[in-house]
Amino acid sequence: MDEVENAERVRHAVVLGGGLAGLLTAVALVGHAQRVTVVERDRMPEGPQHRKGTPQARHAHLLMSSGAEAIDTLVPGFTRRLLASGAHKVTVRTGVLSCTANGWLPREGDLQYIITCGRPLLDWTVRELVLADERITLLEGTDAYGLTGDARRVTGVRIRSRGGEGPDHLDHLDADLVVDATGRGSGAQSWLAALGVPPVREEKVATGLAYSTRVFQAPAEAAGFPVVNVTADPGDPRPGQAGALLPIEGGRWIVTLSGLKGSQPPAGEEEFTQYARNLRHPVIADLISAAEPIGEIHQSHSTTNCRRHYEELPIWPAGFAVLGDAAAAFNPIYGHGMSVAAKAALALRSALDRHGPDPARPQVLQQAVAAAAQDAWSLAVGQDLRYIPSGASAPRLSARLLRRYMARFSRASASRPSAASVAADLFTLSAPLSRVTAPRTVLGTLLGPTRPPLTAPPLTDREREVLTSATGVSY
Repeated sequence: MDEVENAERVRHAVVLGGGLAGLLTAVALVGHAQRVTVVERDRMPEGPQHRKGTPQARHAHLLMSSGAEAIDTLVPGFTRRLLASGAHKVTVRTGVLSCTANGWLPREGDLQYIITCGRPLLDWTVRELVLADERITLLEGTDAYGLTGDARRVTGVRIRSRGGEGPDHLDHLDADLVVDATGRGSGAQSWLAALGVPPVREEKVATGLAYSTRVFQAPAEAAGFPVVNVTADPGDPRPGQAGALLPIEGGRWIVTLSGLKGSQPPAGEEEFTQYARNLRHPVIADLISAAEPIGEIHQSHSTTNCRRHYEELPIWPAGFAVLGDAAAAFNPIYGHGMSVAAKAALALRSALDRHGPDPARPQVLQQAVAAAAQDAWSLAVGQDLRYIPSGASAPRLSARLLRRYMARFSRASASRPSAASVAADLFTLSAPLSRVTAPRTVLGTLLGPTRPPLTAPPLTDREREVLTSATGVSY
């Protein structure tokens, strides 16, 4: 079914939520709708500034290579413009100092890449490019509070203006297609229940993880210093603690410290630095001791993995889909949320290309969105379960064997090139999770690492000079 036919059938599509997931969904729909309206509760800032509705934007974010490529497919020129605005493109191994449960990773091999920048810059870049399309309209300062239609078909959305400039007289928008991208706080479950749709199965995995984040102006001599990542060790009897330092635009670093229940990071300035120093290696503390703090410390406890399995419902209304964190929200420590949102928007567009906006089985659109999130969900939950006590009942034999295999794969990936390549692909969501059991990967896993793990960070001479200068201690 071509775009002309689709455009004739969908006069108006409405996307709920003007964040990253919503804007990418809007641009995914323009080939299938004559016009698209994005409904957003906040008033958007005029530049790359924080806004009230996205408290998570205060913390460190990663855009994986697969996510960047998905956005570029939907919004051509996105990565080029983001990098021109000061974002950093970082090679996964050579550009990262990473202390894992298996020691420090060698910095060798040009594998995948990540993009680091402040989340407001990324959101603003997408917003400017998407809203340049005249077919897309942003309705700001407006809440969505329900759907119109019934269990067979959604026909629109109920809205309420928050006052000020805007269409205060409107109380609903008619639409041929509505997509909910309103995030973790989505009201879709209650909206659908009001239409007669049965309850959705919800799956949650929570570790009790909390974040503290602060931005620093990096010393001029530290320009180009790599990403630093110090992870927790699931074998450590103490509650896990971790930290990440990412370069962002403006010669700044964003530093996020995280800890499990019983060892959560503090909000005080002195305690923040001390917490960083108590990680498995003090390199992050040493770096920020020579940097100038900017602004206050921000905290978050919104880290639960939460998945709503809308794709399983036997009754699903035509003309409706749920995408982004509203369908599957991840522990942010893995950096997969933005990339999954981009891949889900692309999957929705592909499903519309294949089935049209009014398929015989309305579930196929939601199933395509769910499939785009599956691997990231499996990775996040598989990792987080290592930090949750199993209780009195022992895990099944299959689960214990899989956990042992993945631990061995992780050790092999530190130095064996074939396993390292697969690990980078999985980390950046650039290959299916099934790659981990491909014959070549299994062989590399069984053979194990090619050399002992590194016990000290693999610094270049220049990086060593920066740290020695900052601390007065020879690195």
